[in-house]
Amino acid sequence: MSVKKSKGEAIFDILNYIFMCFCIVAFIYPFWQELVLSLSTTEEALAFSTRLFPKKVTFESYKRVFKSDLIFIGYYNTIIRTSVGTILTVIVTYFAAYGLSKKELPFRNLIITFITFTMFFSGGLIPKFLLIRDLGLMGSRWALILPVLTSAWNIIIARNFIMMLPKELEESAFVDGARPITTVLKIMIPLSMPIIAVLALWSAVGHWNAWFDAYLYVRQREKMVLQLILRRILIETGRSEDVLKDVGLTTDLYTPETIKAAMLLVSIGPIIMFYPFLQKYFVKGVIVGSLKG
Repeated sequence: MSVKKSKGEAIFDILNYIFMCFCIVAFIYPFWQELVLSLSTTEEALAFSTRLFPKKVTFESYKRVFKSDLIFIGYYNTIIRTSVGTILTVIVTYFAAYGLSKKELPFRNLIITFITFTMFFSGGLIPKFLLIRDLGLMGSRWALILPVLTSAWNIIIARNFIMMLPKELEESAFVDGARPITTVLKIMIPLSMPIIAVLALWSAVGHWNAWFDAYLYVRQREKMVLQLILRRILIETGRSEDVLKDVGLTTDLYTPETIKAAMLLVSIGPIIMFYPFLQKYFVKGVIVGSLKG
């Protein structure tokens, strides 16, 4: 049975649809612009006009990007950092949240207060840099993983989600003689897949997009991450051609702008393809994890 809408409701729906279409275009067009630019020839790239479709499609910019050894080095280091960092972050965060979800934990409220305190106050950049140096992590990939192994926000969100799960499941498992580790691995973790997906997505995106810590702690060419290479290509001072040649990209036939666009899409492509597989868990995990305090 259809419900007849009033004139005001119909006008609101029309305006709402127009606004949403405008937002979609505003969000998608920058990516489409870079895609078209990366597939364009020199003449099209140098022309000052709105690019909706390339007049002549060419993949020369992508060929030149993938010919650079430094691009593969950056991909390798970024994949290592993202995979190892995400796995360790999920493990540490989940087990910390699981312990804090138990009311019988000694000094539980004090620990939660201390963790929450770190959300608002930190030592700052210089003390962190000195700590990394004194720990002997300068130049090591662990300098990119250990300092961001977990966060107060992630622990609180995961803890709230775990507290929403039925306690009777754990109690019945204990009655049947299951050990605590067995209960966690076979009961709690399968039920916690939404929040685990959220933690994995947040951590993976954070590691994939990070460049500043690599700029500070790991400056060796063979350990350079992809985003740091992209930063050099996009915004570092000096002539663009010089920067591109320094990372192994020549521009004798195509403009630096087309190669920059190709490099930009190559760097964000994997994380964009990774997100849709976790989207259904993402919304549920965030909503449920933020309900219970």
